[in-house]
Amino acid sequence: MATYNNLLLNLQNGILIITINRADKLNALNIDTVTEIKNAIQQVYDDAEIKGAILTGAGPKAFVAGADITEIAELSEVTARSFAERGQEVFAMIERSNKPVIAAVNGFALGGGCELAMACHMRVAAENARFGQPEVNLGIIPGYGGTQRLTQLVGKGKAMELMMTADMINAQEALQLGLVNHVVPQEQLLEKCGEIMGKILSKAPLAIGLVIECVNAVFNKDENGYQTEANAFARCCASEDFVEGTSAFVEKRKANFTGN
Repeated sequence: MATYNNLLLNLQNGILIITINRADKLNALNIDTVTEIKNAIQQVYDDAEIKGAILTGAGPKAFVAGADITEIAELSEVTARSFAERGQEVFAMIERSNKPVIAAVNGFALGGGCELAMACHMRVAAENARFGQPEVNLGIIPGYGGTQRLTQLVGKGKAMELMMTADMINAQEALQLGLVNHVVPQEQLLEKCGEIMGKILSKAPLAIGLVIECVNAVFNKDENGYQTEANAFARCCASEDFVEGTSAFVEKRKANFTGN
């Protein structure tokens, strides 16, 4: 496992817990941290021992409270474009991972932090979590995919309101809007994420990855999602896990999936 300056990585029972470890900065995303997140997600892609990942922040106050404002303040029009594209590339890696990634949102998830959480396949929030895209307060807009993913998750009208007013919402409102999947007491946050991940990892890995691919196809205007689904269904039916799953069902036993 590689070493990092701004992240803590802990592999437990096939689940990689990635903790953004800048609690003194409320885990704000600077360029180095975004690069390290990219490298950690690449490990998720490459390491067969890693079956899924949980992404969280260090300390009780923040998941990620935003981007590093001192870096943003130095951007020009030219450097800002590459800055945004770099972040979008990393967050797209999370979204496209064929292994499940869950955001465990402990505290503030603002700006880039909200964008990071939304790039994950699902979100579990602690009761003290707060979400928002307050970039207009700085004279900018979300740049790491927030305008797109927030609209996908909560709808056009509410996304417009949240991004134009810069209002924060609490965990319960985020739950009502469909921005998060569950809200739990903070001390139960990682336990709940582990419970969900455990259920997912008991299923056929190829099928899980193809569910992710097909759901993402809904939002790709250049892709026929129905055709993607049909192709994925066919791939599943050519797999050893399909034979094992159907056999286990008929034989009334637990399936032993291998990912093949």
